[in-house]
Amino acid sequence: MNRFNPQKLLNSKWTAVTPQNKEKHFVVVEVDYDEQTSELLSCVIEAVLTKRQCPIDWRALKNSKQWQLGWK
Repeated sequence: MNRFNPQKLLNSKWTAVTPQNKEKHFVVVEVDYDEQTSELLSCVIEAVLTKRQCPIDWRALKNSKQWQLGWK
């Protein structure tokens, strides 16, 4: 299980354990917070190689079988 602070998720770097379409390295480029509770609602990651962006549930980044923190 990856441990990270959701408040510092923006601009963090991630490595996909099983890359698809040669997309291995990603950066979190957008996060959405609830204004009243300051709770993280969603985030968008961008592939470094192709610049393709896709929304992702931020809780999925905690799964160490799918994601590694940093670029490996």
